[in-house]
Amino acid sequence: MSKSRAGVPPARAAAHGSWLALALIALFAQPALSEGSSADKFVAAAIDKGQYLGAVTLIARHGKVVSWKAHGRRELGSPDALEPDAIFRIYSMTKPITSVAALMLMEQGKFQLDDPVSKYLPEFGEVRVLAGGTADAPELRAPKRPMTIRQLFVHAAGLAGGEQTPPEAMRLIERAELHRATDLQSYVRMLSQVPLAADPGALFNYDGVHTNVLARLVEVWSGQRFDRYLQERIFAPLRMQDTGFTVPVSQRHRIAQMTATDAAGRLIPSATYAGVEPGRAINLYFSGAGGLYSTAADYLRFAQMLLEGGELEGVRILSRETVSLMMTNQLGTLEPPQLEFRPGEGFGLGGSVAIDPARRARVGSVGDFGWFGAASTYFTIDPREGLIAMLFMQHLPEGSPVEPPKLSGRFYTLVYQSLVQ
Repeated sequence: MSKSRAGVPPARAAAHGSWLALALIALFAQPALSEGSSADKFVAAAIDKGQYLGAVTLIARHGKVVSWKAHGRRELGSPDALEPDAIFRIYSMTKPITSVAALMLMEQGKFQLDDPVSKYLPEFGEVRVLAGGTADAPELRAPKRPMTIRQLFVHAAGLAGGEQTPPEAMRLIERAELHRATDLQSYVRMLSQVPLAADPGALFNYDGVHTNVLARLVEVWSGQRFDRYLQERIFAPLRMQDTGFTVPVSQRHRIAQMTATDAAGRLIPSATYAGVEPGRAINLYFSGAGGLYSTAADYLRFAQMLLEGGELEGVRILSRETVSLMMTNQLGTLEPPQLEFRPGEGFGLGGSVAIDPARRARVGSVGDFGWFGAASTYFTIDPREGLIAMLFMQHLPEGSPVEPPKLSGRFYTLVYQSLVQ
């Protein structure tokens, strides 16, 4: 995608270059899954029931792609099958990529994790916490401690927007209309005028505002626009040629249609901007929280780089130590310390970390790392098993009382059930 931004539309043959690139990941040839993966059968059955339009599943183990399949259709009312190289809006699966971009700059000495955010973004130097009152008459106080960069990675900087945000603080951030921001600099300027919902470091409150501030910091530290930094330092070196904030017009026929569910439980085209304008930028600014399009093949290369300790095919993106830090639960750094944000799971520098599989809702290993996107895309990296599993769909809940069941938990469980050694 970046090639079109540089003014060189990719050739049709290059559209499938990711297929060839995947072959280069194969390092070992031993069996890794039992025949006829039950995970794929489960996903195919859900599509046959009309719960989802289509899906791409991709499983790699010990550096070898052992299953890569497309199920269902690309578009409602069309007989065209979904292809394995289909392009998806990955939403919050953008966040781990943003985290890697920032950690690369940490390795260059541009910052330390516990530096105050205001050291690099002076807009946050006078930020206040909403202590009471209403959105119309707020009572404000100074925060108990400075907002740090680590807290942005961990969604614990006190910023309003997540599920733990009190109603009056939520009203204030909604009034800020951050969606009107035309770039990350204006986004941060608008956000810095909104009172914090909590003291920095006090609680985990997942929301994209944290990662968008981190994306702006990448611009400040690198001196480059965020999209250009990602392209030059991550996507090009890893040969993620179908990942970017837009899709070239010549490749938009590969985009999986975004669906929603009506009140009767039937699939319908999504009415969101991302559904109506496929291939266009999802935001006016380059959202580090959820702005990217990608493919299963491209995201595998990113995940494989992390699984191999920050290096893929001789290209080093991060040090092994930094990847280990990224995949380590950081919630113990909060005040007071927390162990988990949901049963059995902690949060690292940009994704969830399994800390107690016995208490988690799905099968996995201690230390597996991953995340998901709002439109039903999922990935997990299990260093203990040498495993990467991904499920890519395009369904965005829009308030229907009869949304289809989420497939990720059972999908992951069935992937593990299929492991043979």
